[in-house]
Amino acid sequence: MNKQHLIPHLFRNEFSKIVTVLCKKFGLANIQLAEDIVAETFLIATETWGLKGIPPNPTAWLYAVAQNKTKDILKRNQVFKHKITPDLKDQPITSATFQLDLSEQNILDGQIQMLFALCNPAISTTSQIALALKILCGFGVHEIANAFLTNKATINKRLHRGKQKLRQQNIDLSFPLPHEIENRLPNILSILYLLFNEGYYSKTAQKTLQKDICLEAMQLLYNLLKYPPTNQPQTNALMALFCFQASRFDARTNHLNEPILYAHQDQNIWDKELIAKGNYYLNLSAQKNMVTKYHLEAAIAYWHTNVTTPAKEKWEAILQLYNQLLQIAYSPIAALNRTYALSQTNSCSEAIQEALKIDLKDNHLYYALLAELYKDLDPQKQLEYLQLTLAFAKTENDRKVLLKKIKAVRVD
Repeated sequence: MNKQHLIPHLFRNEFSKIVTVLCKKFGLANIQLAEDIVAETFLIATETWGLKGIPPNPTAWLYAVAQNKTKDILKRNQVFKHKITPDLKDQPITSATFQLDLSEQNILDGQIQMLFALCNPAISTTSQIALALKILCGFGVHEIANAFLTNKATINKRLHRGKQKLRQQNIDLSFPLPHEIENRLPNILSILYLLFNEGYYSKTAQKTLQKDICLEAMQLLYNLLKYPPTNQPQTNALMALFCFQASRFDARTNHLNEPILYAHQDQNIWDKELIAKGNYYLNLSAQKNMVTKYHLEAAIAYWHTNVTTPAKEKWEAILQLYNQLLQIAYSPIAALNRTYALSQTNSCSEAIQEALKIDLKDNHLYYALLAELYKDLDPQKQLEYLQLTLAFAKTENDRKVLLKKIKAVRVD
């Protein structure tokens, strides 16, 4: 990997590790200071490597510089006195005060603890996701803004509010008690689910960014699977869902980043290894007598990657799974997806009648699906719904794709 790509790669991989270790050492109240130390570390790396070349072990080099930079910054009287010493309470100040434990186990423990800290119900969902992307995934504010299709000022506000809550709630980095883990795991899984979807369904034109967000969500979930108390059936079910969804990532858009509907995707470029992993985690999720929405969504995603079962049988299985999903975790989007399965098993007319009952008038997917269902029944209706979908277009690429579809409609 050349220098141009190595530094961003290392930043993404090592940023959260060093920040987490610093926060474990000096408290979450000093999270901004931790980020500043890491930012200075990478600035030194950029300048030094540009002059002297990349060292044989760049990660170890970064850790050594971060260690020294921590000492330098914390020894500045005002910073140490007013920001750090109060958190250390009655601990004696020795050379060990400035030593960072950058061992693999401490980093892993810290990242899981950080995930629990950031996914605190006291913090708004949007701030939780922004904090996870920034602190645990190493994304820059500009990248997060692109993913959310918003501006940097909005993301900075979300990050500021989230960090403020961390300080106000006096949240620390530690493993919760067993009963607290059981109570808080659903919220963590929900945030990771939203984080993955933020990448998978993002309208940003940067396909690499979309995929990176999905992979980071998968890595955070994988960390939870390494920790026995959070290695639960629902955790495995969510990982199965992520694997099945990610397996079709490259087949979902063409070279112009235009969406390719499931029926027209090239199955040859589906990731067979990820599909196999999805099957593995789905089997693990079934080891206890538990069915969550993640189990059902993972099973639905499994059928979407199944290429050996006859289509009729496959869509009937998907329809039944959607029926179960709506019983235990109703959502308008799930109901809308069910109508497409209904169109494949019964008829488009019946699916349209069901779709019209769903309260999703402010969602572009609602109109896009109705346009698809009307395609072979009523071109005029198809055109009307495509035009309604166009009104929701957030990017220029969306507009181009929809205008192309509108132009292709033939109305007698």
